Amino acid sequence: MNYLNDLTFQLFWHLPANVTLLAQEIRDPNLISQMQRTWNHFVQTGQIWALLIGLVIGYVVRNLTSYG
Repeated sequence: MNYLNDLTFQLFWHLPANVTLLAQEIRDPNLISQMQRTWNHFVQTGQIWALLIGLVIGYVVRNLTSYG
């Protein structure tokens, strides 16, 4: 157990100081509104159609290339 503690301490000791700042930077803590905005952007930009077309084409290609 002592070896694990020493190893952990050495790993964290050599991390740059700005790594800890990345985890503490929260601009908008409301996760649901972020997901809503992202989904609305996904739909408004037309990427949903690309996803649906890709799924259909992939399904067709999979069925055409499968044996049996």
